[in-house]
Amino acid sequence: MDESTPLFAIAVAAELAGMHPQTLRQYDRLGLVSPTRTAGQSRRYSMRDVVQLREIARLGAEGLNLEGIRRILELENENQALRSRVRELETALADELLAKPGRRVFAAGAEGEVVTLRAGTRAQKANQLVVWRPLRRS
Repeated sequence: MDESTPLFAIAVAAELAGMHPQTLRQYDRLGLVSPTRTAGQSRRYSMRDVVQLREIARLGAEGLNLEGIRRILELENENQALRSRVRELETALADELLAKPGRRVFAAGAEGEVVTLRAGTRAQKANQLVVWRPLRRS
């Protein structure tokens, strides 16, 4: 279960939100909060719906009319949906970059040249010791 699971009948949701059930029906008609419906067309509210009802009450107490509240909620919901979509796309991009077959990686070779490596392989390290001795002048 998560915050979007429809659990509460209208009477319980109204009590949790501190409102009258008729107010919830009006908000449903206006599209402020849209609960899911059972097979018998009864409203079922989720915890997210209850939080949204409390937000409507708070905004109304600040003096906003229902149309203003509807617009604010619409923008907040759109913003949340866009944030979720961005997270999905970031995850898909990260997965694609990590799992992309034939991805190319470059390293520097022993002579300073560029060496192409396949993903998942390491550059070969040379374990040679080079000693430099200056020429002696006589």
